[in-house]
Amino acid sequence: MLSYVLRRCLGAIPTLFVIVTLAFFMMRIAPGGPFSLERPLNPDILENINRAFNLDKPVWQQYLLYLGGLLQGDLGPSFTKRDFSVNDLFATGLPVSVQIGGLAILLALLIGTTLGALAALKQNSWVDYLVVGTATFGITIPPFVVAPILSLIFGVWMGWLPAGGWGNGAIQNKILPVATLALPQIAIIARLTRGATIEALRSNHVRTARAYGLPNRTVLVVHTLRAAILPVVSYLGPTAAALLTGSVVVETIFGIPGIGRYFVQGALGRDYTLVMGTVVVIAVFTVIFNLIVDIIYALLDPRVRYD
Repeated sequence: MLSYVLRRCLGAIPTLFVIVTLAFFMMRIAPGGPFSLERPLNPDILENINRAFNLDKPVWQQYLLYLGGLLQGDLGPSFTKRDFSVNDLFATGLPVSVQIGGLAILLALLIGTTLGALAALKQNSWVDYLVVGTATFGITIPPFVVAPILSLIFGVWMGWLPAGGWGNGAIQNKILPVATLALPQIAIIARLTRGATIEALRSNHVRTARAYGLPNRTVLVVHTLRAAILPVVSYLGPTAAALLTGSVVVETIFGIPGIGRYFVQGALGRDYTLVMGTVVVIAVFTVIFNLIVDIIYALLDPRVRYD
């Protein structure tokens, strides 16, 4: 297993290199620049600014300078937030996004797997129809619709929770953003768990376990859910990476200072380093969580071996 992990980590280096390279040159190809304003700057001032940010150099040289800084863990200065580097912005924004995303994942995993397993055990009953219907409805409603509705109902009309803001990480400020992120994931996980559980209940090893007279709880927890959870684990790999690195819609609507908003602000302001930093963080998280998924697969399914 250790050799497999090392191979995957080494194999991730070319992948990250390609992602960084494509993102870097795509940002440069797009028309305009970080200092292309409606009222053009004085040419002398613009020249000095470009020199300060190395934008006066050829693109290939800018690329090599960025890679050199990236290898040292330096994501560069922000072009639009002049008093901060990208590292400074992520040092404050990434923990916020991780908190919101992590809580949403845990909530979705707990509720989604429970509802999916319950629907599978009560297949073709009113419980099954209710779970499937609610899950289908939850999947079709996007977060940019759910977020304003929750904010309006629980924040404005009822006044139970803050309609927006971070509030230094207070619990009441996290509830609506976490619920908004978790609701579609609960629906998807419930559907995945239901289908996988129904398939697992009809498998040969579960029939054998029942033939041996094992208690229903043992058959369900040890043999059925262990096999049924595999599709959910596969789905959570890239999903966890996306949620933990911030949701643009949720952070914008609720005014949360995570890195999701920085990506939008950087893209609109042509802040090259801020956008590149977000791409790098998301790519690293995706590689890490896909590796974790592969390891969990081997722990859950004895047939999987990476030796």
